Amino acid sequence: LLVASKMNMITTNFTVTEFVFLGLSSQPKMQLILFIMFLFFYLLTVVGNIIIITVIQIETRLQTPMYFFLTNLSFLDICYTSTDVPQMLSNMMGRKKTIPFPRCATQMYFSLSLGMTECVLLGVMAYDRYVAICHPLHYTVIMNQRTCVQLAGISWASSFLSSTVINIFTLSLPYCGPNVLDHFFCEVPSILRLACTDTSFTEMVVFIFTIIIVFIPFLLIVVSYARILLTVLRMRSASGRHKALSTCGSHLTVVALFYGTGIFMYMRPQSKTSRAGGKIIAVFYTVITPMLNPLIYSLRNQDVKGALRRALEKQRT
Repeated sequence: LLVASKMNMITTNFTVTEFVFLGLSSQPKMQLILFIMFLFFYLLTVVGNIIIITVIQIETRLQTPMYFFLTNLSFLDICYTSTDVPQMLSNMMGRKKTIPFPRCATQMYFSLSLGMTECVLLGVMAYDRYVAICHPLHYTVIMNQRTCVQLAGISWASSFLSSTVINIFTLSLPYCGPNVLDHFFCEVPSILRLACTDTSFTEMVVFIFTIIIVFIPFLLIVVSYARILLTVLRMRSASGRHKALSTCGSHLTVVALFYGTGIFMYMRPQSKTSRAGGKIIAVFYTVITPMLNPLIYSLRNQDVKGALRRALEKQRT
């Protein structure tokens, strides 16, 4: 409520009262094709992540720190994609492709907050794999329930706080026109392009918080997997090496998809970011990655596949 009231106070001083989305295409036939495609992606994302959450909750074998964080990730992906995709679908089929400034500010805040949370959470998940593989005898002591809840809480709280600071700086800029947003949802880089003043300082603030919330967790991931690799190479058993690496494969795939596109979008100067390219990149980390996460974790994870199989067998009997 405090964040919402702060944003409402800031947005009352704007000349621009609404933004007009250009979206992904202006051709009616292409818009229909994109609507059907993204509606399918959205439904697949929601259903797939709900299945992952449900299976983890009902399967006692999956009541471990790794799957506690996976539950957080699945819930996060549902929220993240629901922040942007419904608005995009509405714009594709509606004649009026606009969004009021206060609603745009709210969407920008939650979209950035949830995206940052995913970055930090992926770093925490890498640390969990490091402890499990490099310190297996102390795993249950180090990654106890209290620690897991604290790490998850830090992931959410630090990201929402960082997003608050970034959005306050972004929304404090004057927006006197134009109001045409060359994007399919309200995102900081695209909003900054429409400011009626120099945005260098705000871009620097965004860059600094991107380093803190995005790049530092990425370094944690790199260091964790470097230590994991060294530990795996010392293992004499081939089956032990395979088992250790198999638990990391799904996580590494998700990291590559999400971080690769996110860093490319937020850690480059705005002047060097192609608008068309930026929209395609945004599709990957707002739509494609949340949709692929449950597929990656179910197809590449033997424990989840086994739990899904047992759940289906129970339904048949």
